[in-house]
Amino acid sequence: METAHIFILVVILFMSSTDGTEYLKYKDPKQPLNVRLDDLLSRMTLAEKIGQMAQIERKIASSEVLKNYFIGSVLSEPGSAPAPQAPAKLWVEMVNEMQRAALSTRLGIPIIYGIDAVHGHNTVYKATIFPHNIGLGATGDPALVKRIGAATALEVRATGIPYTFAPCIAVCRDPRWGRCYESYSEDPKVVEQMTEIIPGLQGEISENSLKGVPFVAGKRKVAACAKHFVGDGGTHLGINENNTITNFHGLLSVHMPPYYHAVIKGVSSVMVSYSSWNGVKMHANHYLLTDFLKNKLRFRGFIISDYQGIDRITTPVGVNYTFSLQTGILAGIDMIMIPYNYSRYTESFNELVQKNIIPISRIDDAVRRILRVKFTMGLFESPFGDHSLANEIGKQEHRDIAREAVRKSLVLLKNGKSYGEPLLPLPKKAKKILVAGSNADNLGYQCGGWTIQWQGVSGNNLTIGTTLLGAIKATVNAGTEVVYSENPDEHFIKSSEFSYAIVAVGEHSYAETFGDSMNLTIADPGPTTIENVCRHIKCVVVLISGRPVVIEPYVEKIDALVAAWLPGTEGRGITDALFGDYGFTGKLPRTWFKSVDQLPMNVGDPHYDPLFPFGFGLTTEPGKKSN
Repeated sequence: METAHIFILVVILFMSSTDGTEYLKYKDPKQPLNVRLDDLLSRMTLAEKIGQMAQIERKIASSEVLKNYFIGSVLSEPGSAPAPQAPAKLWVEMVNEMQRAALSTRLGIPIIYGIDAVHGHNTVYKATIFPHNIGLGATGDPALVKRIGAATALEVRATGIPYTFAPCIAVCRDPRWGRCYESYSEDPKVVEQMTEIIPGLQGEISENSLKGVPFVAGKRKVAACAKHFVGDGGTHLGINENNTITNFHGLLSVHMPPYYHAVIKGVSSVMVSYSSWNGVKMHANHYLLTDFLKNKLRFRGFIISDYQGIDRITTPVGVNYTFSLQTGILAGIDMIMIPYNYSRYTESFNELVQKNIIPISRIDDAVRRILRVKFTMGLFESPFGDHSLANEIGKQEHRDIAREAVRKSLVLLKNGKSYGEPLLPLPKKAKKILVAGSNADNLGYQCGGWTIQWQGVSGNNLTIGTTLLGAIKATVNAGTEVVYSENPDEHFIKSSEFSYAIVAVGEHSYAETFGDSMNLTIADPGPTTIENVCRHIKCVVVLISGRPVVIEPYVEKIDALVAAWLPGTEGRGITDALFGDYGFTGKLPRTWFKSVDQLPMNVGDPHYDPLFPFGFGLTTEPGKKSN
């Protein structure tokens, strides 16, 4: 009996710390992950669990809201910053203030703050803006994309943020879709390869690690989010949020493969698509979210809705929020991107639990998944942002990677009107050259959508970078006169004796629905600029666009044609190839159509008749003309 008393006393002492407080297994990083999860879940009230499943916008994430509603996650919606041109210090202070509020609650569960860092840390002033995904697909270089992920992770962490809603691993099958530039390719194999950005963002998962379990390697890495599950790039007519009409085999063979790779690489979360599959909203699709992604693919991270994604289950949007919440959570969504009306969310959720419509087992599954990511990434041990990383934002090493990505993304579509008489590379030493076009000196157009603001910003004041015009001036010989005229008339062109011209035209900035286009034309006055300039001077046309655009009517008039996609802040990457310091190596990640009447048209289609086929791209040697 005395031995038993001693054993009990030892257990009591072990379960207490030296200051008399209870020993909490979930706060002990030495405990196995599942022990910590079980311990924390067993202590949580329903209100705390419902709070963990909520994500709200930073504008309303006051200390009182975070504490009173036990909010589990905060986001910056597109363009949402603590102040215009906010420095890293201000971002970190904002995130840390929210974190202190979360940690002051009964259980002290840290929030996970998320942001759309989709081509670099694109909401933040002075951040490195990398080429959008379509350009990265053209590089054919997964190792480069992995380095971009690592650089992006450092810049995101420099602002105190541990989570990004990236990468987009959509397989865009119709360039009329306004998000097509967020897709690496029309070919799922290319998109699969580019999931190497995930270990760049999160860190390299160990070989003996369980597949499907989320992984983030510490304070210099971020949790990633594969989006948008699934079929968002296959909607009818390329209309955003529309219906993807294909059988199960089509879904599995075209749109699903990148997700296999993302899950195997330990992606922390998966975002659900606004779109539907054969008439069923993805936010309501229990089979694909739960039976397939969670059970068949054994994904162990959490599933997050898109922005007000569950509201869009109904038509009109939000007409029956309680039904939408019920449908989305029972389908398998773990975290709801609300992002504003958290009180309605809480009231509706409580009502659904009280009526036994949403079982506690479904809630526990969701919360366990969210907490698993928080534990795995070390948020409980290191919840606060690190001021010492401030210099990572826009640092030269990252800009050098971006510049490399730009030059490798360029696809040379034409070089010379006659065989054996190439125009590129251009001579740096010339008497006078003309630079024309609305996209030649517009950093906003060069970066595209999802840059500082959701739809992008026109002009050169949005952030720090080099336009194509600036890059040309920095590259040519000191004695070469560079003349810029956005849309020169014929008289000016003919009377000025230019050696050659560089014409940069294409699209103006857009994102998702606003970018949906049925005609895919070059923005005015681009066609006129091409006609006026290329009729009278040897010209290279640089297309700055998020996708193939109508170019067939002008190709004969053009001497050289380069697809530069949306290259971002490092315009010197374009001139690296134009002037022959590096050769052209990029290949088309998607088919270039002759006419929009052919769309959708993808490689392998029975009536495949492109202007330039998938995988096409002329090459040049550094300093030499190509054949």
